[in-house]
Amino acid sequence: MAAVQISELRAHVGDTVTLRGWVVTTRSSGKIAFAVVRDGSGYVQGVLSKNEVPEATWDAFGSLTQETSVTLTGAVREEPRSPGGVELAVTELEVVGPSVDYPISPKEHGTTYLFEHRHLWLRTRRQAAIARVRHEVEQAIRDYFYQEGFTLVDTPILTGAIGEEAGNLFATDYFDLGKAYLAQTGQLYVEAAAAAFGKVYCFGPTFRAEKSKTRRHLTEFWMVEPEVAFNDSDANMRLQESFVSYIVARVLDRRKEELKELERDTAPLERVQPPFPRISYTDAVARLNGLGSDMTWGTDLGGDDETLLAKDYDRPVLVYNYPKEVKAFYMKENPADPRTVLNNDCLAPEGYGEIIGGSQREDDYDKLLARIHQQGLDPERYRWYLDLRKYGTFVHAGFGLGLERTVAWIAGIPHIREAIAFPRQIHRLYP
Repeated sequence: MAAVQISELRAHVGDTVTLRGWVVTTRSSGKIAFAVVRDGSGYVQGVLSKNEVPEATWDAFGSLTQETSVTLTGAVREEPRSPGGVELAVTELEVVGPSVDYPISPKEHGTTYLFEHRHLWLRTRRQAAIARVRHEVEQAIRDYFYQEGFTLVDTPILTGAIGEEAGNLFATDYFDLGKAYLAQTGQLYVEAAAAAFGKVYCFGPTFRAEKSKTRRHLTEFWMVEPEVAFNDSDANMRLQESFVSYIVARVLDRRKEELKELERDTAPLERVQPPFPRISYTDAVARLNGLGSDMTWGTDLGGDDETLLAKDYDRPVLVYNYPKEVKAFYMKENPADPRTVLNNDCLAPEGYGEIIGGSQREDDYDKLLARIHQQGLDPERYRWYLDLRKYGTFVHAGFGLGLERTVAWIAGIPHIREAIAFPRQIHRLYP
């Protein structure tokens, strides 16, 4: 008999089926026994009657412990009080793999302990719910760009051309060609692809050797980076509004049960619709000063500043035109105020801070070369990038959305480390 998944059981009421999974909990009243089993698609309660099953089956139940893998056979029957509205009247039970002294018990464990056992912690309801929200966000990202006519371009992970300062990069010797770096962005490469396809994006892992221990930072994380030919900074912000709103609406529509499991208040998410409020960096500094911050014009917004500023809004806010000196060399100088660049950050509400950084790119060859020199970068490594400004230069813009930050915000979890299956932090490389 072919096994069915728990999520399919409602279509099999009255049938005898076989399913495979892992034991979550067991209990027995002496003559009636219950085992809750999960298989990755859902949970179901199996019920055994001592008088109606073979002795070997009853004895097998007695050996069950948390996370024992099993095969169950029985009749599917309706039970409104059970998860999914059905339960399984078990007639056969086979232990596939015993589980002795499972390390994660129903009692409370500290987060350090749980991350040391991350490979097992993933099996819990909460972690599974977060993973499914992440999966939905990833699929929404791909579907959005597909339906909007973007072309996916896979960019290098090993690169000689860096997007930001070298101090935040992981370096390695690359044969006889000197240093290579684990990419912190695919942006430079999708700029090249935008000249070929018009609307492109890359989506993959990126790496930052930043020695940060905040709840918003990982050393390895995933980022999606669209780039659009002939988009200016304003069009770039409109794309961000549409994109973020689509992702949030998709999760609200398709992951209701997971958000419920996470006890996520969905009211703030339901307000995420365009247009998003916009505020210039200069006005943001003045507003923050009025709210008690001591930040000065010319410094970047810190996490506390982002949180304080975003509290004034009921949806993400776009902060635009930051000082040139605190931003990357490739950002377009603002013609109206050369002290600033045509860029923006998108700050999520509820204290989650920046989820997007984007900009119009510098399309003037001489200005771009001057910025490369100013930042002490080797122009030879950027010869191909400068070529884009020599051979048919064009206005273009793009942004990067951090996947884990976005998942943490939508799922309402306090720390980014739960938003990826196996987080990498400055103090964690295991498991």
